[in-house]
Amino acid sequence: MSEKFSRRDFLKLAGVGAATTAVLTGCGPASRYVKREPYMQMPEYNYNGQSTYYATTCRECAAGCGLIVRTVQGRAIKTEGNVNNPLNLGKTCARGQATLHGLYNPDRVMDPLKRNSRGGESTEVMDWEAAIQVVADALKNNKPEEIAFLMGMAPDHLFDLATDFANATGINAPVRFGALGMFEARATLSKASENLFGEASLPFFDVGGAQVVFSFGANFLETWLSPVSYTRGFASLRESKTKQRGTFVQFESRMSQTGGKADEWIPLRPGSEALVALAIGRLASESRGGPMPRAFSSVDPLEAASKSGIKLETLEHLAEMFAGSNNALAIPGGAALGQSNGLAVAEAVLALNAISDNFGKPGGVYFSALAPNQAEYQGPASAKEMVELIQKMFDGKIKVLFVHGVNPLFELPTSLEFGGASKYVSQIISFATFPDETVREADYVFPDHHGLESWGYQRVTTGSAQPVLSGAQPVVSPYYNTRATADVLIAAAQLAGGIFAEALPFKDEVEFLQSKAASLMNAADGSISAADINTFMAYFQQHGGYWKLSDARGIPNAVDVLNRNFSAEEAQFEGEGEFFFVPFVSPTLAEAGANKPWLQELPDPTTTVMWNTWVEMNPETAHELGIENDDVVKIISEAGELEVPVYVYPAIRPDTIAMPFGQGHTAYGRYAEQRGVNPADLLGQHFNEAGDLAFAGMKVKIEKTGKKQPLSRLESMMGVYGIGLGEE
Repeated sequence: MSEKFSRRDFLKLAGVGAATTAVLTGCGPASRYVKREPYMQMPEYNYNGQSTYYATTCRECAAGCGLIVRTVQGRAIKTEGNVNNPLNLGKTCARGQATLHGLYNPDRVMDPLKRNSRGGESTEVMDWEAAIQVVADALKNNKPEEIAFLMGMAPDHLFDLATDFANATGINAPVRFGALGMFEARATLSKASENLFGEASLPFFDVGGAQVVFSFGANFLETWLSPVSYTRGFASLRESKTKQRGTFVQFESRMSQTGGKADEWIPLRPGSEALVALAIGRLASESRGGPMPRAFSSVDPLEAASKSGIKLETLEHLAEMFAGSNNALAIPGGAALGQSNGLAVAEAVLALNAISDNFGKPGGVYFSALAPNQAEYQGPASAKEMVELIQKMFDGKIKVLFVHGVNPLFELPTSLEFGGASKYVSQIISFATFPDETVREADYVFPDHHGLESWGYQRVTTGSAQPVLSGAQPVVSPYYNTRATADVLIAAAQLAGGIFAEALPFKDEVEFLQSKAASLMNAADGSISAADINTFMAYFQQHGGYWKLSDARGIPNAVDVLNRNFSAEEAQFEGEGEFFFVPFVSPTLAEAGANKPWLQELPDPTTTVMWNTWVEMNPETAHELGIENDDVVKIISEAGELEVPVYVYPAIRPDTIAMPFGQGHTAYGRYAEQRGVNPADLLGQHFNEAGDLAFAGMKVKIEKTGKKQPLSRLESMMGVYGIGLGEE
């Protein structure tokens, strides 16, 4: 126990009954007063040789999967999924397992720091009282409209605190952004939902209940939206004990892991997705008979076949498959939406579902359930909205920028010029846990706790039929001199006084969480309930969150979908190169995993490459260019150029090359720095109609460099390529 509280005092704080039991496992609100220490100095409820388990939420992405963390003598040893959380039901992805490598990362920011010059290595350690004073002065000494928050896609409780603070004081509303949201094209998906169904929600696709699934670019088994949940859905699609085994078709120019699991992989020409979807709709409607819907009446399947590179016979076969199933589902996502016509693609693919009349039905399309404390869907900022913030920085309208949970100097394309705009911001304060690229350009770094040291909650935006609010609690005591960002902002607001103090009238972060959870205490159909807030919060932490027990997915209003006119125009590609360039999110590293050795050592599921970046090239293309495996080539776009070794990959179109996003850090610790390249450096300032970046809308040139760089990979060169066979 801590020096301030005896066991008797602790039990008084905890309350009685089940709430007390919860607190004794570190789950109650009073446990914030307990100092959990490793090895010799242990709290009374830890014993040598025995494990203590904590329910919390994974912070490696914004999906909101529940975790159970096993700790031994005050140290976190292993993470597993929370079987009670409706989103992931006990499962995790590799990044959830590797979150311990973030907790124990040797390059974490260990103290509050003042940087002597932007971009420099020289820093001075500060105490937290001085750090809080810096934040308070930034609030008092600048006009509210000159202060901005740039935040990541997690955690939601901190975003709520910043939003409430901004609303009460006149500060700019916080802007949320994440590279995953950009590559998922979330803004495009929600805008298509608004255009077709009148509601800007995030659709929920019931893969598990379908019999036939057509996916246009949605890499839902790797990185798209909620991969753990969609993997469970895919397993149900394939389940054959109680129903016929489902069929899956993937449309994409470069085979992803999701495409590798498909029954049929259709390598269509980039930019032709809308045309193909509408052509399948026309052929399927003809197969079913009856009047031709207006939505598909103007499409020529023969033209679609010619422009997409798909044989007409294949389109007819796919249309018959879709029309012949009572549970057919079409999903738009990923690179298919990250093009100039991305919104048209999303609308055309969603319209395919009207043929099956699957809206609001098992195996169909729903609106995702809103979280229990959420009034409407709030998606991250689109790339175009980020450009608007950057322009305000250039114009000198932002004097103070608070940054948390996002690394814009790495996650944004260089062409958007966040780095140049930051020079016009008088003061940048970062709350980063790790020393990333944006930290190097910050005047102050006031490090937040790691996610496993933190309180909070995360809303589940999709992937669960039930409304879910995943709860987070510390599973270990903070290992370094870090402090919760919410606590820093609350303390600074109180120090600044006036409207700032009135806006955040809380003692600490936990009291703020209690204020947000109070309305859920006795709500109907909830997973937990209690008569008082302390008991409720004890249950909340013990169970890993709060969720409704019933299905709360919405039903889209699709009455007139088939009577609309949809655009079948192909995408416009920028640049003078001859190859389509398709960047994709690394399924192992994503946007923030490069500083974790477990993830660096984890082979990519389709190439088995580790610890580096590569460019995938079709063998036919490589042969024509005189390029072999491990040859280093220069890739040139209108925005920049990169040198990267080649991986000859047969599952990609000859006119397309692809590169994973996740490496290429110039900072971020010893495991990530100077390793590979960042494909975002090749992307230009081009957007679709929904404001998402047209990240898959570039054409590039390829030049040989004459250099060679062997890639580290798990696969056997002999077994896969025959290299060395017959040699002595």
